[in-house]
Amino acid sequence: MYRIGVSTPKAIDEEMFKLYSEAGITHMEVSVDKWKSEALDYDKLLEWSKKYGVVLYSFHLPFWPFDEIDISHPAMAEASIEYLKGYIDKGTKIGIDKYIIHPSGEPIEEKDRKDRLEIAKKSLAVLAEYAKEKGAVICVENLPRTCLGRDSYDILELLSAHSDLVACFDTNHLLDEDPIKFIKAIGDKIYTLHVSDYDFKNERHWLPGEGELDWQSILSALKEIGYKNVWLYEMDLEAPNTIIRPRDLTYKDFYNNAKELFENKSLSKISTPVKNLKKWNE
Repeated sequence: MYRIGVSTPKAIDEEMFKLYSEAGITHMEVSVDKWKSEALDYDKLLEWSKKYGVVLYSFHLPFWPFDEIDISHPAMAEASIEYLKGYIDKGTKIGIDKYIIHPSGEPIEEKDRKDRLEIAKKSLAVLAEYAKEKGAVICVENLPRTCLGRDSYDILELLSAHSDLVACFDTNHLLDEDPIKFIKAIGDKIYTLHVSDYDFKNERHWLPGEGELDWQSILSALKEIGYKNVWLYEMDLEAPNTIIRPRDLTYKDFYNNAKELFENKSLSKISTPVKNLKKWNE
């Protein structure tokens, strides 16, 4: 039904491209932390992409540490914009045309949200225009907790900053809004995905089937809005401390999970969530 992608869960090397290819993963989102991002060899990424037939589909712009990168913060927005432009420059040179961005760090107090939204919108407008000049788009990701972009209202407000802005729908970030309602509200502005499961209490980044999302309803809603891009997983191979697994995941697990979802089969489970997990604000 969809091409299958995975956001890189660790430092990128040639072996990762080989494992993607062997598992049937055809698309890659380049996503590493600030320090590894700064050390990336873009020529090697392009070489390995061609060698193993794995498309360099998107680039997750660095967003951490929050006290250094935040396009919504009055003291950091300008420097953050210039810093992130550098990644758009490097990525577009090797053909990456989608740039996932966090519209804020956290925590953000309620009294500051309106002002922070306005700063984020101005930043996004600048980045969207810069990306447009290079044949790329900025994909604004919905975020959990006190972050900007925590519901469809926030995302639509952020997207209004520039006509070329689109959304990255992270399936495990909505804590106060039904995912189906979110999909229908954002509609065809959903341009890419971060797929993982959760318990509606906090983001978990579990494999679909390990949490409580209704995946067939999500697939139906995405079909209804005309989503045609990649089904892209964003989660680590190693288990987070919120779930118990007898082994690490493999890239083949992502491929098999996607096939089961697309064929509406029962999802294979190899894990047990930790009991009595609390909500993020408890």
